[in-house]
Amino acid sequence: MDSNTIFFDEHAVIHRLQHYLPSQAALKDFVHHNTLHAFQHDKFHEALQKASTIFGYKTYLSLDEFRAYYRAGKIREDILEKVIAEQQWAALQGTAAAAAAVSRWKDKVLHQPYEGTIGPRIGQLRENWKSSCKISLDKVVHPFLFRLLSTYLDQGILIWPFPITGKSFLEAMRELEQNKLTSIFKTKRAHKLLLEGNSTLKDLLTILIGSEELFEQYLFDQQFAHPGWSGLVSVIERQPETLLDPRQISLHDLMYLELLLEIDALDNKLGSRWKPLGRLIDKKPDPLFAPVTDTELQQVLKIWQEAFEWSYFDDVLSGIRLAHERTPGDNKSFQAIFCIDDREYSLRRYIESIDRQSETFGTPGFFGVEFFFKPEGGKFSTKACPAPVTPKYLIKEVARKNSRQTDAHYAKHAHMPLQGWLISQTLGFWSAFKLFVNIFKPSVSPATAYSFQHMDKHARLIIENKDGQTEDGLQLGFTVPEMALRVGNMFRSIGLVKDFAPFVYIVGHGASSVNNTHYAGYDCGACCGRPGAVNARTFSFMANHPEVRAMLKSEGLEIPETTLFLGSMHDTTRDEIEYYDEEVITGAHADLHAQNKQVFEKALALNAKERSRRFDTVDTSKPLPQLHEEVKRRSVSLFEPRPELNHATNALCIIGRGSLTQSLFLDRRPFMNSYDYRVDPTGKYLLTILNAAAPVCGGINLEYYFSRVDNEKLGAGTKLPHNVVGLIGVANGVEGDLRPGLPSQMIEVHDPVRIMFVVEHFPEVVLQTIQKNLATYEWFINEWVLLAVKDPKTGEVYCFKDGAFDPYKALHATPEAAEDVTAYIEKYQDNIPVLLTK
Repeated sequence: MDSNTIFFDEHAVIHRLQHYLPSQAALKDFVHHNTLHAFQHDKFHEALQKASTIFGYKTYLSLDEFRAYYRAGKIREDILEKVIAEQQWAALQGTAAAAAAVSRWKDKVLHQPYEGTIGPRIGQLRENWKSSCKISLDKVVHPFLFRLLSTYLDQGILIWPFPITGKSFLEAMRELEQNKLTSIFKTKRAHKLLLEGNSTLKDLLTILIGSEELFEQYLFDQQFAHPGWSGLVSVIERQPETLLDPRQISLHDLMYLELLLEIDALDNKLGSRWKPLGRLIDKKPDPLFAPVTDTELQQVLKIWQEAFEWSYFDDVLSGIRLAHERTPGDNKSFQAIFCIDDREYSLRRYIESIDRQSETFGTPGFFGVEFFFKPEGGKFSTKACPAPVTPKYLIKEVARKNSRQTDAHYAKHAHMPLQGWLISQTLGFWSAFKLFVNIFKPSVSPATAYSFQHMDKHARLIIENKDGQTEDGLQLGFTVPEMALRVGNMFRSIGLVKDFAPFVYIVGHGASSVNNTHYAGYDCGACCGRPGAVNARTFSFMANHPEVRAMLKSEGLEIPETTLFLGSMHDTTRDEIEYYDEEVITGAHADLHAQNKQVFEKALALNAKERSRRFDTVDTSKPLPQLHEEVKRRSVSLFEPRPELNHATNALCIIGRGSLTQSLFLDRRPFMNSYDYRVDPTGKYLLTILNAAAPVCGGINLEYYFSRVDNEKLGAGTKLPHNVVGLIGVANGVEGDLRPGLPSQMIEVHDPVRIMFVVEHFPEVVLQTIQKNLATYEWFINEWVLLAVKDPKTGEVYCFKDGAFDPYKALHATPEAAEDVTAYIEKYQDNIPVLLTK
């Protein structure tokens, strides 16, 4: 071997680690993403096999779960046989040999036992410390390391903050170590190495491992022993804005200190004469990223997964093919533009069924206006647009009328010796009584993450920039041309370019809950985990602006003078709605608004009823008013770990006109992005939609998928033992690793299927469109999300696979028909099948 061979490149290893570590930001920015993003360059099933072999992740449901679904009818026999034939013997279809092969594999899939306990590659090298030296470095190092990290990164939960500010993590540790009264080490060597500060990662690894070719694998083993903390540090290094109170920390610094702590632990237990790990092992472990061999078990699980998915999608595409073009009335009562969020689909369905002259649309819930929002009296500005976007605008709240609620129990002086004793002897008794009352009568309190408190509806927003004013390095508000550009783009993207109703409601969404660490995951993902109230109000102001309308008219998009836009927000846990700037409503619009509010109220109550069928403690058959009030109380109960089911059950993203799904009941499973191919013949706006929807809806779907199939490694486990750490993450207990992914209470009713995108356009246009952006195309060509297209001229449905669209022939000619879905809502607690309705 060449003596000049370089095995270890520090920067390359850190970059590779960042690629594979979890990328979940702090709790305040809990935005869903593909958990296995590092494998996205591979085909979906190949990637799942690699992730399972390398990191030990469980990437499918178990054989027992699949077989139970088959016996229960959730996986259809005809679909299972079709999948086996397509995946195993495509060249022999229709022959006797193919039939015999399908029969053999069907028996394997249904009955053959498999051993699936092969250990992962990760951790094999570092495990040798236990076998060779009888020491568990994780047990010795992790508790102390996690306390150091949580104290340094703390965002305000600690009574006594970290004593050193303004310095990086490693510099702060070095300054602490210079204090002669205490030390973070038990022996002299690590203490000396830290203070000298001239050792590199390679130097420390040489002490610990010796063999350079093992350095990278050792660091992977080390960091994946606590992927939550390492992943968060990596995110903070790349996106320091995820912390409101900034900290300087890097993955290099974390690894450097951890290596020193390991050297110290070994010195303390074994003295200074222990041998490097590379000299203690007889056989080197399998390289982490060596080629992965396919197994029969993987083939069987792949078959089951495809059969599970297509047992649902077959009925969806059958219904989509039968959908007919909707002809709405000329005199629309009102229009409402919602977020594409799957939780808004059912509310939109009820609105259009109650008022047949109404019309609803869906678009990402930031409504195309990207900015930071700064509430009056706020110390920080928060992003109110998709996480990857970095806006240059600031929307500021002024003249707030309602002061924020406070509670003496949460005052800082409660931590002082005398004041704390007095409070515990007085308010403490009152707290116990309030807690007892809350069991039976939950209500909104200062401890509630209440969506309507994000912005005061009576406050004023600075939205228009007239004189180039800036604040915090951002432009304060938008100019008229900037407003017109965003309003025009949003309307064209959803196909609303004519026939405006007298009222157009812009409806953002948020969620209220209490005792819910993942509250940001319940708000609007398009608003970076915030309620969409400010975005809805901002867009309405822009669309009502006379100069904006004049500019749009000159471009061929005319909004009638009689049309009024009104911002509002839907609280998805309470099924309540709040309207903004109602003082602009005058004359005949006032009567129309009063009528429209009644439609919204009835739709919200029906939506609460549909949601309640999943709640074990709510009787869905109760009268609507009582049931709605019970759902509201449940949303703010201190003892309710499931304030709502959020995106659980998501499985579809529909991009097209409302007629595409008008005759279908899809049970709160689709994201709905309005789009009219006639306005966009070349796919310009479709590309914009897919560039956002593929990573956003696909990311939501895959985080739910992986948190469901492996809730211990890829999810967060149960909420019940969660402890909030530094206001940035959750851990089990006080010394555990941070838990990325979703807790079991968010995913336990979720069917782990990939999301299918259904687009209304010509297949050749969609193919050209998705190929224009390689990052977007990767989602489809590698099958992390599925894609189908309905040809608007022929009505035929095509499915995308291996770079081409092929006609899809559904095995079920038509889905189940239903006169009224109410009986299904009251009967089913599981997913309701696809239904054809009137």
